[in-house]
Amino acid sequence: MDVPLLEQDFIMIRPYHPTDSDALLDLWLRASLQAHDFVPETFWYEQLPAMRELYLPQAETLVLEEQGQVLGFASLHEQRLAALFVSPDAQGRGLGSQLLDETKRRRNRLELGVYRANTRAVAFYRAGGFVTLDETRDPHTGQPELTMCWSRQ
Repeated sequence: MDVPLLEQDFIMIRPYHPTDSDALLDLWLRASLQAHDFVPETFWYEQLPAMRELYLPQAETLVLEEQGQVLGFASLHEQRLAALFVSPDAQGRGLGSQLLDETKRRRNRLELGVYRANTRAVAFYRAGGFVTLDETRDPHTGQPELTMCWSRQ
Protein backbone atom coordinates (compact mmCIF):
# COMPACT_ATOMS: atom_id res chain seq x y z
CA MET A 1 0.00 0.00 0.00
CA ASP A 2 1.26 3.47 -0.88
CA VAL A 3 2.15 5.92 1.81
CA PRO A 4 1.35 9.40 0.51
CA LEU A 5 4.30 11.75 0.25
CA LEU A 6 1.99 14.73 0.57
CA GLU A 7 -1.71 14.69 1.31
CA GLN A 8 -3.91 17.76 1.48
CA ASP A 9 -7.65 18.02 0.89
CA PHE A 10 -7.84 14.77 -1.09
CA ILE A 11 -4.73 15.67 -3.08
CA MET A 12 -1.93 13.16 -2.81
CA ILE A 13 1.56 13.07 -4.27
CA ARG A 14 2.87 9.54 -4.47
CA PRO A 15 5.49 7.50 -6.30
CA TYR A 16 4.85 6.47 -9.91
CA HIS A 17 3.74 2.91 -10.68
CA PRO A 18 3.97 1.29 -14.13
CA THR A 19 0.16 1.07 -14.10
CA ASP A 20 0.12 4.92 -14.20
CA SER A 21 1.79 4.93 -17.62
CA ASP A 22 -1.30 5.39 -19.81
CA ALA A 23 -2.78 8.15 -17.62
CA LEU A 24 0.54 10.02 -17.48
CA LEU A 25 1.15 9.74 -21.20
CA ASP A 26 -2.35 11.01 -21.98
CA LEU A 27 -1.90 13.92 -19.58
CA TRP A 28 1.58 14.66 -20.94
CA LEU A 29 0.35 14.72 -24.53
CA ARG A 30 -2.66 16.96 -23.83
CA ALA A 31 -0.59 19.37 -21.73
CA SER A 32 2.28 19.41 -24.25
CA LEU A 33 -0.04 20.21 -27.14
CA GLN A 34 -1.65 23.03 -25.15
CA ALA A 35 1.57 24.58 -23.82
CA HIS A 36 3.63 24.20 -26.98
CA ASP A 37 1.39 25.36 -29.82
CA PHE A 38 4.54 26.75 -31.47
CA VAL A 39 5.83 23.18 -32.06
CA PRO A 40 4.13 20.97 -34.69
CA GLU A 41 1.68 18.50 -33.12
CA THR A 42 3.34 15.59 -34.90
CA PHE A 43 6.49 16.12 -32.82
CA TRP A 44 4.63 15.33 -29.58
CA TYR A 45 2.95 12.23 -31.01
CA GLU A 46 6.34 11.00 -32.22
CA GLN A 47 7.74 11.37 -28.67
CA LEU A 48 5.15 9.04 -27.09
CA PRO A 49 7.14 5.80 -27.53
CA ALA A 50 10.28 7.32 -25.99
CA MET A 51 8.25 8.70 -23.10
CA ARG A 52 6.71 5.27 -22.46
CA GLU A 53 9.81 3.12 -22.95
CA LEU A 54 12.71 5.36 -21.86
CA TYR A 55 11.91 8.53 -19.98
CA LEU A 56 9.23 7.41 -17.51
CA PRO A 57 10.98 4.14 -16.54
CA GLN A 58 14.37 5.87 -16.03
CA ALA A 59 13.10 8.80 -13.97
CA GLU A 60 12.01 9.23 -10.38
CA THR A 61 8.42 10.24 -11.09
CA LEU A 62 5.93 11.67 -8.62
CA VAL A 63 2.22 11.45 -9.39
CA LEU A 64 -0.29 14.00 -8.12
CA GLU A 65 -3.81 12.69 -7.82
CA GLU A 66 -7.08 13.89 -6.40
CA GLN A 67 -9.60 11.29 -5.30
CA GLY A 68 -7.86 8.68 -7.43
CA GLN A 69 -7.67 10.81 -10.59
CA VAL A 70 -4.20 11.62 -11.92
CA LEU A 71 -3.95 15.39 -12.37
CA GLY A 72 -0.21 15.91 -12.69
CA PHE A 73 3.28 14.50 -12.45
CA ALA A 74 6.90 15.51 -12.10
CA SER A 75 9.92 13.49 -13.20
CA LEU A 76 13.43 13.83 -11.79
CA HIS A 77 16.58 12.41 -13.32
CA GLU A 78 19.60 13.03 -11.12
CA GLN A 79 19.63 16.83 -10.55
CA ARG A 80 17.36 17.53 -13.53
CA LEU A 81 13.65 18.31 -13.40
CA ALA A 82 12.93 16.41 -16.61
CA ALA A 83 9.17 16.99 -16.62
CA LEU A 84 6.42 18.77 -14.71
CA PHE A 85 2.94 18.63 -16.17
CA VAL A 86 -0.55 19.35 -14.87
CA SER A 87 -3.69 18.34 -16.72
CA PRO A 88 -5.03 21.28 -18.74
CA ASP A 89 -8.39 20.88 -16.95
CA ALA A 90 -6.74 21.25 -13.52
CA GLN A 91 -4.32 24.12 -14.17
CA GLY A 92 -4.52 27.30 -12.14
CA ARG A 93 -5.21 25.51 -8.83
CA GLY A 94 -1.66 25.50 -7.45
CA LEU A 95 -1.06 21.83 -8.29
CA GLY A 96 2.08 22.58 -10.28
CA SER A 97 3.47 24.51 -7.32
CA GLN A 98 2.78 21.55 -5.04
CA LEU A 99 4.66 19.26 -7.40
CA LEU A 100 7.53 21.72 -7.75
CA ASP A 101 7.79 22.09 -3.97
CA GLU A 102 7.96 18.31 -3.58
CA THR A 103 10.77 18.04 -6.14
CA LYS A 104 12.68 20.80 -4.33
CA ARG A 105 12.35 18.86 -1.06
CA ARG A 106 14.13 15.95 -2.74
CA ARG A 107 17.10 17.81 -4.22
CA ASN A 108 19.48 20.61 -3.21
CA ARG A 109 19.80 21.75 -6.81
CA LEU A 110 17.58 21.40 -9.87
CA GLU A 111 18.17 22.24 -13.49
CA LEU A 112 15.62 22.19 -16.30
CA GLY A 113 15.05 23.13 -19.91
CA VAL A 114 12.00 25.13 -20.97
CA TYR A 115 11.08 26.63 -24.32
CA ARG A 116 11.44 30.40 -24.25
CA ALA A 117 8.11 30.73 -26.10
CA ASN A 118 6.35 28.91 -23.24
CA THR A 119 6.09 32.17 -21.31
CA ARG A 120 3.66 30.77 -18.75
CA ALA A 121 6.10 28.02 -17.76
CA VAL A 122 9.07 30.41 -17.72
CA ALA A 123 7.16 32.72 -15.34
CA PHE A 124 6.13 29.72 -13.20
CA TYR A 125 9.73 28.58 -12.77
CA ARG A 126 10.98 32.12 -12.10
CA ALA A 127 8.32 32.49 -9.40
CA GLY A 128 9.58 29.17 -7.99
CA GLY A 129 13.09 30.58 -7.57
CA PHE A 130 14.70 29.39 -10.82
CA VAL A 131 17.13 31.63 -12.69
CA THR A 132 18.17 31.43 -16.34
CA LEU A 133 21.68 30.11 -16.90
CA ASP A 134 21.79 29.79 -20.67
CA GLU A 135 19.79 29.91 -23.88
CA THR A 136 20.31 27.38 -26.67
CA ARG A 137 18.31 26.01 -29.56
CA ASP A 138 16.57 22.65 -29.09
CA PRO A 139 18.05 20.41 -31.79
CA HIS A 140 14.77 18.46 -32.15
CA THR A 141 12.38 21.38 -32.65
CA GLY A 142 14.66 24.30 -33.51
CA GLN A 143 12.99 26.33 -30.75
CA PRO A 144 14.98 28.58 -28.38
CA GLU A 145 15.26 26.83 -25.01
CA LEU A 146 16.27 28.26 -21.65
CA THR A 147 18.34 26.30 -19.15
CA MET A 148 17.13 27.29 -15.70
CA CYS A 149 18.49 26.38 -12.28
CA TRP A 150 17.35 26.44 -8.66
CA SER A 151 19.57 25.87 -5.63
CA ARG A 152 18.69 25.52 -1.98
CA GLN A 153 20.02 28.57 -0.12
